[in-house]
Amino acid sequence: MIRLLLRVLGQEYAQPVRRTLALMTVTAITEGLSYALLVPVLRELLGSRPEDAWPWLIGFAAAVTVYAGLRYRSDVSGFRVGTTLLRGMYHRLGDHLARLPIGWYNSGRIGQVSGLAGQGVLQAMSVIAHLLAPFISAAVTPLTIVLVMLAFNWQLGLAALVAVPVVVLVQRWAGRSTVISDAHRAEREQEATGRVIEYLQAQPVLRAGGRAGQRFTSLDDSLQELQRASRRSTLSVLPGALGLALSVQTIFTAVLALGSYLAIGGEIGAAEVLTILVLAARCADPLLSLAELGGQLRSAHAVLGRLDAVLRTEPLPEPADPVEPAGHGVEFDSVRFQHGERTVIDDLTLSVPAGRRLAVVGPSGAGKSTLLQLLARFYDVDAGAVRVGGVDVRSISTEALMARFAIVFQDVYLFDGTIEENVRLGRADATDAEVREAATAARLDEVIARLPDGWATSVGEGGARLSGGERQRVSIARALLKDAPIVLLDEVTSALDPVNEAAVHEGIERLMAGRTVVMVAHRLRTVQRADQVVFLDQGRIVEEGTHETLLAQNGRYATYWQLSTAGSRSSRPVVRG
Repeated sequence: MIRLLLRVLGQEYAQPVRRTLALMTVTAITEGLSYALLVPVLRELLGSRPEDAWPWLIGFAAAVTVYAGLRYRSDVSGFRVGTTLLRGMYHRLGDHLARLPIGWYNSGRIGQVSGLAGQGVLQAMSVIAHLLAPFISAAVTPLTIVLVMLAFNWQLGLAALVAVPVVVLVQRWAGRSTVISDAHRAEREQEATGRVIEYLQAQPVLRAGGRAGQRFTSLDDSLQELQRASRRSTLSVLPGALGLALSVQTIFTAVLALGSYLAIGGEIGAAEVLTILVLAARCADPLLSLAELGGQLRSAHAVLGRLDAVLRTEPLPEPADPVEPAGHGVEFDSVRFQHGERTVIDDLTLSVPAGRRLAVVGPSGAGKSTLLQLLARFYDVDAGAVRVGGVDVRSISTEALMARFAIVFQDVYLFDGTIEENVRLGRADATDAEVREAATAARLDEVIARLPDGWATSVGEGGARLSGGERQRVSIARALLKDAPIVLLDEVTSALDPVNEAAVHEGIERLMAGRTVVMVAHRLRTVQRADQVVFLDQGRIVEEGTHETLLAQNGRYATYWQLSTAGSRSSRPVVRG
């Protein structure tokens, strides 16, 4: 388990962990050796001259004091290292998750990552702070006492030594009997977490359908499965705990019987028998706690295994010798990309010169948004190449590549902070004047002026306290502040009201000015401002040209345009006279 813990944490934490383990082991050995002094103490106290026990009592008190000091240091060290590891684990997990490809984050992984990042990391890192010290004490202290008993009387020591393989075998048997049920419970916990998140996200739909007060079947089923799995996991621990208790008590009884036999035969005295019983009792108590500690360690081990699986997931590779792009044009060269078994982009080739605007249109599922994601290297292509400034994006460092993009998506996510903090995500070192200038260009200043707290207004989780149009203005202001040479737009006005749409369009125009732009367009008003239009269907370019050229060809694009404009006209109110 320690090997797995160090692999999850990284080798930079190996030294403090090993040092803490060594200190805990020395503490456990010292505790066991201190009990050895009970032999002469009890011998003298029960002998003819009890006053001769004073030197041994002083020695025993000194040993206990040393043990207490070591125990304090080992406990403090465990808590300090555990706290450090917890902080380091969060940083390592967060950094790794930020490097994983977007495709890794499917719906099933939301519950998994939520559980691991919350309770999972706490449980795994509590091993050092709370579990290792008592576990080492429960394993090492009894073994040390057995060695003391061997030195005192080989027959009694050998009888006690029999308990070692018995306890090990019982623990291994108990572990095998519970590992399957623990894994099943962990799967059910992950599924239930995902269902809870789904239920919370589905509240608008449920309430709109008048089902807010009804039971959510999939959530109920997952919670019931979790309850059954938890019950099975709890029951699976009982045989091991009972087996361990029975084994320890049997060995203790055997040592007692052997001691009584030796005392009756005159081989040892009553004081020695009493001492052996005290030592055996000190062995029994920590051994009995192994059942509970073993279960907690197995649970933590399972969490560590899941953390290790996530951390061993390969991120998109970074180039060994990064190349700096010379320009800001973008190019797709015979690109093919598959998502699972489905080919999303199929042998696609196109280029956008620096400073030009490309509009991508087409039916839903044609692969339009995927083009933007491939440009930003959210995924790696399966064949061909995506280039920025003439350089394959796989040869550009992630930091340098993302510095060239300002991205505005249709679904804007804002972090739970103030408006100013969310805008400053575009460029943290921007001056107040630059932040205000970007806000004015995005017409965000109009929103700020009518909010009571102005720039200090909290947007809530995901930006829930702002409307869709207000969130888009924050997003555009953030992109303007970043001042990147390439702009990626995934139709940002498709769900806005006319007032917000006009304001957002004005901000978008300022954002696109003088920059290379690739935009996914659903509203053809946006398309008319593009220098080049491609009509995409099933991952292939069906038509390509300017807006006027494509209309003149009277092909797929012209039909798409006619249907869109007809829909726009039919949505207008009809005035009858």
